[in-house]
Amino acid sequence: MKDFMFLFRGIPGAGNPSPEQMQANMQKWMGWIDNLKATDQYFGGEPLTPAGKVVKGTQPIVTDGPFAESKEIIGGYFIIKAASLEAAAELAKGCPDFAIGGSVEVREILKM
Repeated sequence: MKDFMFLFRGIPGAGNPSPEQMQANMQKWMGWIDNLKATDQYFGGEPLTPAGKVVKGTQPIVTDGPFAESKEIIGGYFIIKAASLEAAAELAKGCPDFAIGGSVEVREILKM
């Protein structure tokens, strides 16, 4: 088994859900996580705040970002185990946020 990271991308304020819709979506997330845990494939993950900093340049400069006007935000991540990139991508299909325009970037974690 290999380690993979799921990066969850979404559209800021997608659909302006009601509190009930947010609760229902959270229940879907918890169900998905529980299913991954039951098969020993989930090894952690957390949501991320929208605010952050960007550090870049040959003489690194710190700027505010990512910016609210961006079309996508990274909302969180999971660390999972799967046999291959293809198998990890199949697991990512369980993400509840596809219905609200979300996406999942699946990347293998290289061992150093």
